[in-house]
Amino acid sequence: MPCDTRLKPRQTIQERAAEVRRAVSGLDALLTKRRVTAKVGPQGSITFVGWDEKDRDAVTDACAYRRIMATGSALAKAEIARAEQLAGRAVNKQALAHGVHSHDGGKTWHHGH
Repeated sequence: MPCDTRLKPRQTIQERAAEVRRAVSGLDALLTKRRVTAKVGPQGSITFVGWDEKDRDAVTDACAYRRIMATGSALAKAEIARAEQLAGRAVNKQALAHGVHSHDGGKTWHHGH
């Protein structure tokens, strides 16, 4: 995954992959407890409201979404489906690929930078 390659100084790809897995596993748990909520934007991008920088460990919302959809719990996937239902649209994989994201919990949306 792309976020696996965002290495910190003197970090191996295996160490980064483990960090990403830990961060997303934590997000999965927070979603199932509803301490973090998923929000789908007008163009179909996703953000995780309440997932703070420390817990996120430089993992993007798009990367976390892809990993949860591939290996996450059924409850976390259900929370994402609930966010899609509330927004009236599904997560758009093309918007994710183009880097559409939010830095403020979904109040504003930006294209990749």
